[in-house]
Amino acid sequence: MNLPAAKILPGECYVSDKGELIATVLGSCIAACIRDKKIGIGGMNHFMLPVQQGDKGIDRTDSINPALCYGNWAMEFLINAILKQGGKKENFEVKLFGGGKVISTMTHIDVGGRNIQFVKHFIEQEGLDVAAQDLGGSLPRKVLYFPDTGAVKMRALRRVDNNTVCERERNYMDSMTQKPSSGDVELF
Repeated sequence: MNLPAAKILPGECYVSDKGELIATVLGSCIAACIRDKKIGIGGMNHFMLPVQQGDKGIDRTDSINPALCYGNWAMEFLINAILKQGGKKENFEVKLFGGGKVISTMTHIDVGGRNIQFVKHFIEQEGLDVAAQDLGGSLPRKVLYFPDTGAVKMRALRRVDNNTVCERERNYMDSMTQKPSSGDVELF
């Protein structure tokens, strides 16, 4: 597309005031695309779980800020980053993607469903409106977001050439169902 592009992974957020695109691939994760439609500053986050509970968090040593793996932190971070660059909440346009149940064996915990419930509640509490969304279902998604214009290109990935999304989903599930070590307290 002859544009600079930023690819974000779980636990990351990117905000831009230029004509560039932000890309991510989602399974049960959520990506919120928020922009100030009057001045064209916006960004995308990519979070794995709704909220951090307890002291133990997701281990993302490669992430600049592992707290952004959680929706409560990722949403606040994205909104505040846009506000710091001159955005105004009354001009916000919100688009939401993800929350799929991409592994059929995940029957006892619906991470995607919990993420959807969280993000809808968060947006409502902030008094924001959702301009577009593609949430739930059983397929992973690739999302390309153009924050200066608000355009989104989203594709459901019917065939995945590698198993990165499914492997990431299994790792989330394993981290959530592991029993704590002796003496540790882990809230869920």
